[in-house]
Amino acid sequence: MNTLVRPGTSDPKAHKVNASGTAGEQPRAAAAARLRDADGMAVASFVMGLAGLLVFNLVLGPCALVLAGLALMRGTTRRTRAVLGLTLGVADLAVLATVAAADQSFSWSITG
Repeated sequence: MNTLVRPGTSDPKAHKVNASGTAGEQPRAAAAARLRDADGMAVASFVMGLAGLLVFNLVLGPCALVLAGLALMRGTTRRTRAVLGLTLGVADLAVLATVAAADQSFSWSITG
């Protein structure tokens, strides 16, 4: 690995930069940010899936599925929430299909 020293430093080991110009701390910070994003996606998929059982299941169900899939692919630490979001997203679409088959309509309400 080629290392470069930033100009203006007296200690050549103080600010090692790899050939692409990023410091050693930046890849770890980027990985932590991606993990934080994945955790947020897992929680968002769970919330969307849960809310989708009551309202907007045509929109919230697929969104929950996509966010849960992305969170699982990115290696979230909140794997259980992502799996629950995935399950609830499928349940949203199942509820929509059941109600649409019973009513011949894509709209429904709790009050009947």
